[in-house]
Amino acid sequence: MTLGSLGVDRPLYEIKAELFKALGHPARIRILELLAADEVPVSSLLTDTGMEPSHLSQHLAVLRRAGVVASRREGNAVYYRTAHPSVETMLAAAREFLVDALSRTHSTLTALQVATTK
Repeated sequence: MTLGSLGVDRPLYEIKAELFKALGHPARIRILELLAADEVPVSSLLTDTGMEPSHLSQHLAVLRRAGVVASRREGNAVYYRTAHPSVETMLAAAREFLVDALSRTHSTLTALQVATTK
């Protein structure tokens, strides 16, 4: 999903759905988390994720097409980074949402346990 492929006549919710689809794999989220702090060479991504090179390449291609990551070449090394600071913000918002949801679930379970022991 590049800016050129967004299409002016498409509803924003469809474009958002394509973005979330690109983010919809645990490996891609892990890659983005690794890139959130700084630019990272592919060699480090391979080590940190434990993925096969071809699988990492496929996931990076999906993220690139979605406009979420950018890359640059330096000699033989390729470096990746998030394409916009809002990617880190989005990851942080997802984390905050999940922590809050899990906290509410935990509170509900605790209340149920207390109620059943009375």
